Amino acid sequence: MRELYQSYFFLEVLWMSEVENRPTNFIRQIIDADLASGKHNSVQTRFPPEPNGFLHIGHAKAICLNFGIAQDYNGLCNLRFDDTNPEKEDIDYVRAIEKDVQWLGFEWAGDIHYSSDNFDALYGYAVELIEKGLAYVCFLNGEETREYRGTLNKPGKNSPYRDTSVEENLNLFEKMRKGEFKEGECSLRAKIDMTSSFMCLRDPIIYRVRFAHHHQTGDKWCIYPMYDFTHCLSDAIEGITHSICTLEFQDNRRLYDWVIDNVSVPATPHQYEFSRLNLEYTLMSKRKLNTLVEENLVDGWDDPRMPTIAAFRRRGYTPASMREFAKRIGVTKMENTVEMSVLEACIRENLNDNAPRAMAVLAPIKLVIENYPEDKFEELTVKNHPSDESQGTRIVPFSRELYIEAEDFREEANKKYKRLVIDKAVRLRGAYVVTATRCDKDEQGNITTVYCTYLENTLGKNPTDGTKPKGVIHWVDANKSLNVTIRLYDRLFTVPNPAATDDFHKVMNPDSLVTIETAKVEPSLAEAKAEQAFQFERQGYFCLDNDIKNAGELVFNRTVGLRDTWAKIAQ
Repeated sequence: MRELYQSYFFLEVLWMSEVENRPTNFIRQIIDADLASGKHNSVQTRFPPEPNGFLHIGHAKAICLNFGIAQDYNGLCNLRFDDTNPEKEDIDYVRAIEKDVQWLGFEWAGDIHYSSDNFDALYGYAVELIEKGLAYVCFLNGEETREYRGTLNKPGKNSPYRDTSVEENLNLFEKMRKGEFKEGECSLRAKIDMTSSFMCLRDPIIYRVRFAHHHQTGDKWCIYPMYDFTHCLSDAIEGITHSICTLEFQDNRRLYDWVIDNVSVPATPHQYEFSRLNLEYTLMSKRKLNTLVEENLVDGWDDPRMPTIAAFRRRGYTPASMREFAKRIGVTKMENTVEMSVLEACIRENLNDNAPRAMAVLAPIKLVIENYPEDKFEELTVKNHPSDESQGTRIVPFSRELYIEAEDFREEANKKYKRLVIDKAVRLRGAYVVTATRCDKDEQGNITTVYCTYLENTLGKNPTDGTKPKGVIHWVDANKSLNVTIRLYDRLFTVPNPAATDDFHKVMNPDSLVTIETAKVEPSLAEAKAEQAFQFERQGYFCLDNDIKNAGELVFNRTVGLRDTWAKIAQ
């Protein structure tokens, strides 16, 4: 009986621990209340990007939130493209977004949705508003529309076309649909309140004329609904229970609700806002990111210095690290800026546990072991991970001539220098203890070759003659090593908030990319797969680039260093 009680007690403690560790936020609290009250019997969310560019890490937060909620509540999450602006949209962006969502580890419910799937229904809802006297065709041009709209301190005034009869408006809207008006000649506006303190309610435009080919509907339409009109109705059509968006749409919720309240929709979704992600040393404006691409300041949307999901993937970030980051920063209504160190800590922790080790020499100088037989060659067995036996071992070639890092040798050094010094001993990682004896230099005084001796009985063992190695350095075999290109990526900007500067061009980091063409790596890396992560011993975390132009070429991107080098700079 006592054992049974202890078992129950253990299960109860375990359950309580799980509850306590579940992520909670104000949105989840709202959902809990809605389910408890019977307002909703299930949860249906959506992730609704506009296909006018690549997704950035702020979108990753939204993906994790919407799909994560659906998973935790055994609900569904749609992937929907709010494709109402064909001039700025592209099918390539659609495909890139699909890939981003799947890479993060999520699957959408059923088929992909497009707002354009609802264009016929949306047209019908616009007609319904006209018939109710709640929409009218306006012939004010852009400048006049802005003038009539007023300002934050000055109410707007009614359009002279506001009181056109229902019959005439229906006729004019039909002519718009048939393409009988030029672009900009007229628009369909909601009739709400030109004196409202909320600008979005001052008779907003809900349809405009655009003679543009659409990537989904082709040339069927020459009028396109505005985002604010489309978004809420698409939510209603899809049966979305909780429409989650960022705070900049808070005021627009009033228009969202007005549209839902005034047409015959099958459901009445509600909008909830959370704070968008602001990340140090990055830009989150899609317009500014597009500028970086168009001005060739970066190498496309997936340049590893960009804050896009595709860029993080190419740089070597893992889906698990991105999901952990989203979890750590949480969901609030308070605007704040997240330190880059939080994101980098997530990937360091993930790769420290999971990335296999390898050896790479970025600035090679030759190391000659003079007492090692010239014709001798060994295959050393080295652990892939120091603490994870399940990752197994690999074979590393070893011979008389090796490459070591230039910075790992000095002719003379103080006691703090724990690397190779003349007449001092170090251990070669996974190999022998060696002692430097002399070196060669070029005409500029740069060291080219270091000569040393080794202790034969020190493979996996400590010296028996009293020699005490000062440290451990990495190396690669000179004859068997591979030539690779190493890209050292760093933060794109030199200030935490580049968006606040007058011209972000002036605060771009000139050292955000350093390319090394002369690096050497161990031969096992010839089998590396694109995006596969490695810890290069004492150098940092790297992955094989996923966009290598030349077959057989090896290009490794630095994901992150072993420690935060910016922390000292910021102090």
